[in-house]
Amino acid sequence: MILRILSSYATTRGWPYVLAWCHRIAGLLLIGYVWFHIYTLLSLSSPPRYDATMKFYGFFLFRILEWALAIPVIFHALNGGRLILYESFETRDDESMIRWLLWLSALYVALLGALMLIGNQSVSAVFFWLTMIIAGLTLAYGVASKVWAIQHSLLWKLQRITGAYLLILIPAHMLFMHLNYAMAHEANTVAMRMQNYFIKAVDISLAVVVLYHAGYGLVSFIGDYLESRTLRIGLAGLVILVMLLFAAVGIRLTLVI
Repeated sequence: MILRILSSYATTRGWPYVLAWCHRIAGLLLIGYVWFHIYTLLSLSSPPRYDATMKFYGFFLFRILEWALAIPVIFHALNGGRLILYESFETRDDESMIRWLLWLSALYVALLGALMLIGNQSVSAVFFWLTMIIAGLTLAYGVASKVWAIQHSLLWKLQRITGAYLLILIPAHMLFMHLNYAMAHEANTVAMRMQNYFIKAVDISLAVVVLYHAGYGLVSFIGDYLESRTLRIGLAGLVILVMLLFAAVGIRLTLVI
C-alpha cells in the first residue's frame, strides 16, 4: 500500500517531491526519538532502574524496532547530504544521487543489523569518536566555506553546517551503540564511558547540535504549513522552549555522571 502511494506520487510529481516529504517525516520521527532517548538516559541516576528498562527493551519486538530506526536515521542523514550537494556544491544529477542515497541507506541498515546480531565487537571509545569528530568537523567546515557567503540568515547557514556535522556523527553513534550490547544497555558500562571528559564533550556537542538542527527544522515545517502568523510565532516559541529544556537536561545529565 505504502509503496503503491509512493510510486504514484513519484510518477505524477517526481522522486524529489517524494523524498522531500519522506525527509520531513523521518525528521519528525527522529525528533520524537531524541526526546525519548534523553528521557531514557535520565534513569542512569539509578543503575538498577536503567538496567531494568534496558532489559525490557531487550525483548525481540523492541530489538526489531531499534534496528528499524536505522531506516529514518540513515535516510534523513544521506538525503540531507544530497540536499547540501544540490544547494551548496551545485551537484544537479538527481537520478544518480537518489540511486546512491537508496543503495547506501540499504547498505547501512544491513551493516547495523549484522552488528546487532554479532553483538560482541569492541573498539576504543576515544579513538572511535576522535576519528568521527575529525571527519564531522572537516565536512562541516567544507559546507561552511560554501554557505557562509550566501545571502541567507545565520540560522539557515547553521542548519546546513550542523546537518553536515550530523551526517557523520549520527550514523556513527548508532553503529557505536550496537558494536557491543553492553555499550548502550548496561548502566555501569554507559556511565564509565561517559565519565571520560572527551566523551562528555562529544555527547554535549551531539545534544546541542541535534536539538538545534531538529528545532530549526520543526520551526521551518511550522512556517511552511501554517498561515496564521500568531499561531506560527506561538508554536515556534514552544518548540524553542522545549528544545532548550531538553538541551539543558542532556547537558546536565552528561556533566553529573
